[in-house]
Amino acid sequence: MQTPSITNSLDTFLKQPNIEASPAWEFINGQAKQKSMPTLFHSRLQRNLVNTINNKSKAYEAIQELRCIVPPFSPVPDIVVVRYDRLGDDDGPLQGSPDWLIEIRSPDQNILDLQKKILHCLSNGTKLAWLIDIQRRQIWVWEAQELPLIFAGDDQLPTLDNILDLTVEKIIAMTQQR
Repeated sequence: MQTPSITNSLDTFLKQPNIEASPAWEFINGQAKQKSMPTLFHSRLQRNLVNTINNKSKAYEAIQELRCIVPPFSPVPDIVVVRYDRLGDDDGPLQGSPDWLIEIRSPDQNILDLQKKILHCLSNGTKLAWLIDIQRRQIWVWEAQELPLIFAGDDQLPTLDNILDLTVEKIIAMTQQR
């Protein structure tokens, strides 16, 4: 597979071949970087959380691995949750930040890199962001421009428009659901 060439321009990056290869390539801080390959628990959690959100919400849609164009970045969050009226009829990336961004930390991922992506989206319109750390059994939560709070155990998690009633333990249990 061809690696995207080194570039410091979002427009140039988006024209590169293979940026949608699995796992997808992201453009953060002027650098192209391929996402980590998800583990079994990561993949199960991603699938189960998307299904749970979509089964509970009529106003929002949860989508896995959707490229977002948030200049000068092009992140591909693990899960984006977007109001239906923001999703057009054209196929392609989401123009702008998702309403709710969810990242699931893989063991080899740098937490600061994930936080940079989250903070950029929050400063460009994301209302809620979760950073799920399966190994530590905790979830970092940002709401708008507030500092993050760390949730664990039976802590009730905030969701957009209170569409879900979830705790950290319920989220972690999704890693075991087949």
